Amino acid sequence: MAKHLDLEEQEQLAELKHYWRLYGNIVTWALIVVFGSIAGWNIYQYWQRSQAGQSAAMYDQVEQAAASGDTARLERALADMKDKFGSTVYAQQAGLLAARVFHEKGKTDAAKSALGWVADKAGDEGYKAIARLRLSGLLMEAKAYDEALAQLSAALPREFDALAADRRGDIYNLQGKKAEARAEYGRAWAAFDERSEYRRMVEVKLNAMGADPKADGAAKPGAATEVKK
Repeated sequence: MAKHLDLEEQEQLAELKHYWRLYGNIVTWALIVVFGSIAGWNIYQYWQRSQAGQSAAMYDQVEQAAASGDTARLERALADMKDKFGSTVYAQQAGLLAARVFHEKGKTDAAKSALGWVADKAGDEGYKAIARLRLSGLLMEAKAYDEALAQLSAALPREFDALAADRRGDIYNLQGKKAEARAEYGRAWAAFDERSEYRRMVEVKLNAMGADPKADGAAKPGAATEVKK
């Protein structure tokens, strides 16, 4: 009986060796890939947490510089933020914050540069849209109307449609293109929630142009109609 078991074990061992010769490398590499993936994911998670912590600390420096109004210090802090943690949400927030302070301090070019960076590099579409809207406002102030409109021609998240239409209306109005301005204001008025204060502001703009957004058909985008006199 013992000899029978020994022979059976030897056969099984021979089969196992044969199997290993045929598939050993495949199994080994499969295990390497599986465990490597697990290790890689854990390393990535650790890296992400580390990046978040370090970028948050650097954002504090940007905030402090912004609060102090020291634009030279703010420029340095923002440059470091973009260089080391440019892909993080904190960097995008830092760009928007810095742009506001630069604008308040009269450093328009620096403000445009910060907003342009967020508009081009941000991973979050919402931050991109905010940057484009603000940048279009600065360009409009500088009377660079075509450039301002170009910022608004990019694809924006749907929730920004009303704000973009209102801004286009402002630009067209300053260009003396009254029909285009009314159409854009009409789109903005129709897109804003009826309880929104912003919608009332757009309605005032339309009324000033001799248009009544509450007239029949005005609920459709661009359908603001002229007031009968």
